Amino acid sequence: MIFGMFRKSGGGGRDDDDDDEEIELVSFLGALNGKSADLAANGRLAQAGLIPAKELVTDAITRRAEMVRVEPKGERASVTMMVDGVAYAGSRLSKQQALAITGMLKLLGGMDAKLRGRAQSGGLKADLEGIPYEVLIDVTPLPEGAERLVVRLRNLKIKLDTPDDLAYSQYLKTKIRELTSRRRGLLLVVGPPNSGTTTTLFGVLRGIDVYLFSIFSIANLGTRDVYNINKFEVNEGDDLEASIMRMKRAEADVILVDPVQDAETARTLLEASEEVCLLAEMAAKDSVAAVGQLMQWTGDPKLVAKGLDGVFSQKLIRLLCTDCREAFRPNPKLLEKVGLPPETKVLYRKGEPAVDEKTGEEDPPCKKCNGVGYYGRVAMIELLTLSDELRKLISSGNATPEQIRSQARNDGMLTFQKDGLRLVAEGKTSLEELQRVFKAT
Repeated sequence: MIFGMFRKSGGGGRDDDDDDEEIELVSFLGALNGKSADLAANGRLAQAGLIPAKELVTDAITRRAEMVRVEPKGERASVTMMVDGVAYAGSRLSKQQALAITGMLKLLGGMDAKLRGRAQSGGLKADLEGIPYEVLIDVTPLPEGAERLVVRLRNLKIKLDTPDDLAYSQYLKTKIRELTSRRRGLLLVVGPPNSGTTTTLFGVLRGIDVYLFSIFSIANLGTRDVYNINKFEVNEGDDLEASIMRMKRAEADVILVDPVQDAETARTLLEASEEVCLLAEMAAKDSVAAVGQLMQWTGDPKLVAKGLDGVFSQKLIRLLCTDCREAFRPNPKLLEKVGLPPETKVLYRKGEPAVDEKTGEEDPPCKKCNGVGYYGRVAMIELLTLSDELRKLISSGNATPEQIRSQARNDGMLTFQKDGLRLVAEGKTSLEELQRVFKAT
């Protein structure tokens, strides 16, 4: 076996001691696209790659990894696992082992296992100890016939759908309802790739009162279950504008659309936003960068200022492990320095292993997080809403990103810092983790 015995672990590290608990390997239950994998016709590949592929995915799941990257480097390949957004080194593979695992996952994920030299994406359903997982697979060609493998994992039993699931503040939940109650305007959820943008988008969607507003969707919802949403059938030959017009005639109040990726889509949505609320995601560093991207695409600052109503952006931050976090009474000077209310009585930080006074040895690490101190992540949210002053500034066409951000802050913008400090004050994360996230971006 490549990865040896597996040990249930809460963090990124793993101890290879004699107490490791062997568990069953993950079961692969078929490609997401429904394409069957012909193992008989690919016997050599299955013999070389099936068990190692199962070991790789099982190891990732037991470490709670959200992503695994297998990167060929000469005659070897390195494995990196991302656990709560932090990279941990995995095992090293030979070039042949990496090729076998990649080919096997391509076959199981509904892709062409023999095709190289072209990027492919797919996915498969999996199960480990009765827990269902979605395994998304991306393969990118590299020089000399090598391929980079990226595997993303999602535990389907963990529901991060509603604003409460995502730990949204009461202020944010109120703003979502205010913005969508206007039944007009474009609302964007933005962020860099793999930053949780889609999860935030669905959190905003679930924050809308479905009993007061009629919500339609022409977006690809993937495997997500969204209740009380009208899934709209697009007529063959209809473009985005025609589909929006049909939904407006069907008395849609809010429409969820696919990600905004080009100038044509951006202009269509902004022009259609006068009579219906449109919700979409878009790749951008933050909310101010998204405004700039819209102005660049459309070449029409006045259209952006008129049609855009709000931009949500997020940064993911690790949650303190509730089994081992440590409470402490903060110094008043610290509270003043970081901007927390002076009446804050207690904060929390990462727990440290206790030391046995007799032997001087550390106690075993926390079983839940394996001594990492953090378990899971949550999003800090930034929300830019367009006041009359900000619309005028954007309409001028001369506003710099700094001027837009300054005006938004003057308008009381919810910033990453404000929302991050809220999470610190609520004991969900630590000041050290907040500092780490801001340093990394």
